[in-house]
Amino acid sequence: MTLSDLLPYLAALLPVRPQSLPPTLLLFPFLLILEGLYLIFSTVAAVRQGWRLRRRRAAPVRGLCSCRVPRDAVAGQGSGLPPLPPLPLVSCIITCYSEGNGVARTLKSLLEQSYAGSMEILAVIDGAVQNFATWSTALDMAGELVVARRPLRELRVIPKWIRGGRASTLNTGLALARGQIVLALDGDTSFDTDMVAGVVRYFHEPGVVAVAGTLRVRNEGLNLLTRLQALDYVIYRQLVRTGLGELNILNNIPGAHGAFRRDVLVAAGGWDNGSAEDVDMSLRLRKCLGRHPGWRMRAAPDVIGHTDVPARWGELLRQRLRWEGDPFYLFLRKHGRSLRPRSMGWRNWLYAMWYGLGFQMLMPVALLLSLGFLLAAPAAAAYGAFAFGYCIYFAVAALVLAVHLAVTSERPGQDVRLAVLLPLYPVFIVVLRAWSGVAVLHSAIMRSHRDSSMAPWWVLRKSRY
Repeated sequence: MTLSDLLPYLAALLPVRPQSLPPTLLLFPFLLILEGLYLIFSTVAAVRQGWRLRRRRAAPVRGLCSCRVPRDAVAGQGSGLPPLPPLPLVSCIITCYSEGNGVARTLKSLLEQSYAGSMEILAVIDGAVQNFATWSTALDMAGELVVARRPLRELRVIPKWIRGGRASTLNTGLALARGQIVLALDGDTSFDTDMVAGVVRYFHEPGVVAVAGTLRVRNEGLNLLTRLQALDYVIYRQLVRTGLGELNILNNIPGAHGAFRRDVLVAAGGWDNGSAEDVDMSLRLRKCLGRHPGWRMRAAPDVIGHTDVPARWGELLRQRLRWEGDPFYLFLRKHGRSLRPRSMGWRNWLYAMWYGLGFQMLMPVALLLSLGFLLAAPAAAAYGAFAFGYCIYFAVAALVLAVHLAVTSERPGQDVRLAVLLPLYPVFIVVLRAWSGVAVLHSAIMRSHRDSSMAPWWVLRKSRY
């Protein structure tokens, strides 16, 4: 039996028939169906890596480090990259700004890593004069490390007296880093003890130049909003990102939890000043994939970091206004003329056009328009259109979560509790997507990338874009 044979039976379960809806109202369910297809596409791609992870977890771990080099994998093979030693020096650059005592949790989670090789932890304090509490806490942690005499661990606290923003902080750390692998991490994010070992294992695969770690919600149990974000992180920042990494079309190495080969970062000139420095760096690396077909950017669903998410709607909307508005600035203003199939490769270029322009810009604006149609339509027709789209998206989200629990989740017992939120998830997604449309329009009209908390105004205003 094919999918087309099942469609009549699925349609019979819906509270409304699509053919009974006015054409303008069909735009709303059509957009949700498109997003559902994107979820299914990414989930299918993620299954292959998920099964490999399952077998890896079931295999016994030998020695002190779980990042053993596969016998058939040489890190530089076919990619023009020099090979890495089995236990390379790892540099962790921590961007610190206004974390206060909370930075101790991040530094402690890195000092307690199970990685058997050497690690240097560079805590770069941006605007150390204004952030004396963060600087003082980091210095205390460095003093405790000296007393404890932890082998193969070094913590350096680097104050930046004048605030320059995230890109400036990362470039300061990169200039001082000595490791072959560089991790860019946030000062308010903690990590599992096997995180660094897991990252190094991915870099021993052929041609890997960057690895996207997985972020989980640390304050999940605070309220309903944080739990809904936890479900969203599991689906989009773990499962979907895994599928994109498997296809080598990864759209972002997150700034809070990303890893790179140092020689590639230096060749790229480091991070660029401005908003969304993580997406910008990822896009610049993707523009090299056409010239270096052996390079790969991987997603690591088993390399886990934990971060706090906004607990109030106002905080969440302000955060997403910046996140969802940045693609307009990057894809159209900054990199629009340089996105070419020859530099990116056809597969990455097609995905960048579809996702960056279609999914992140056109679709949210179209969703805003469709919601306007719903508000102007008679109540019965509006309910029918919403119910039709809701049922389709709910079914897809339930299927995707089930696949995640079976294949990619490293904490299935914890993630299964999120299933009770599935009835609310389609409504949550509609709200976020509609707000993304507002963010795109805000970025296009107000140039919001020049007014970001990621860097001071005198840095952002120097951008020519």
